[in-house]
Amino acid sequence: MKTTHCLCLLAILFSVNSSIWAEESADPALTRIAFGSCNRQTLEQPLWEPIIGWRPQLWIWLGDNIYGDSDDPAVLAAKWDQQKTHPGYSRLRDQADVIGTWDDHDYGINNGGKNFAIKADAQRLLLDFLDEPADSPRRKREGVYASTIYGPPGRQVSVILLDVRYFRDAPRTDGDILGEAQWKWLEETLAASQAQVHLIASGTQILPAEHRYEKWTDYPASRDRLLALLARLQTPGVVLLSGDRHFAEISRLDDPRLPGPLFEVTSSGLTHVWKDFPGEPNRLRVGEVFADLHFGTIEVDWSTRQIGLQIRDQSGEVVREATVELEPGETPTQ
Repeated sequence: MKTTHCLCLLAILFSVNSSIWAEESADPALTRIAFGSCNRQTLEQPLWEPIIGWRPQLWIWLGDNIYGDSDDPAVLAAKWDQQKTHPGYSRLRDQADVIGTWDDHDYGINNGGKNFAIKADAQRLLLDFLDEPADSPRRKREGVYASTIYGPPGRQVSVILLDVRYFRDAPRTDGDILGEAQWKWLEETLAASQAQVHLIASGTQILPAEHRYEKWTDYPASRDRLLALLARLQTPGVVLLSGDRHFAEISRLDDPRLPGPLFEVTSSGLTHVWKDFPGEPNRLRVGEVFADLHFGTIEVDWSTRQIGLQIRDQSGEVVREATVELEPGETPTQ
């Protein structure tokens, strides 16, 4: 991440142990977040203009940030460079803080997992693309998972980026999607967090269970473990973010173990979408699928204690939305 961006971050170490590391912002509260996925670097990229026009403070890559699909690090590096120097994206980088994780195509192999031969090189290339500092823990450990805290106490947003590729087993009932080191880090990060909002990003959909494509439900033990962790810790203000599907949808899970409804926003279509989408079941879906170019946004209203979740089209207009109510609490003035 660039220290010259508008959310200049002070890197501080807070920990239950040395495996937890987050960056904490000294800037005003985070209120405008944009995100997206499925960005083919060789195609026209018309969405940077409306994204920039919306003036996000933070941009989150959700995976398939490029279509690398190669086991040659030099090939991947050239494709990352092509995207990084794109004029529209370069303008966004000058305006907003940029963070992100990956999915399979930018990892380097379709549906790839822990056995990908060049995954260490792929990690380095993603972190170079994101301008990750040389002393970042992401440079020193396996996997690209990370946590960043934005805003002052009482108005904090924690963005948790999961890595669903580096440690991923082949799909099976008892298969694991995160790996034990990442699970330990995630539990400790959530337990230590004092944030009011927690955005958890995964390249692969977490809640939808009925389609035949990649999803956390292919790893039922991992999906159950994540939901049980959120329930046990009673983590407040959780919103799940995902990509991969080449369309947009919002899902809602009502689980009595959780503090409130759990929403997932899938935003997947920066350069291409599933134009002939035939429809598929999702009993958790809120409204309808949106199968045109789009990006996702989140607006946090600290005065009303509401989180607005939106899908926006090429003109920047809201085409799908939902609202999350934060727990009552005293919000300090700035």
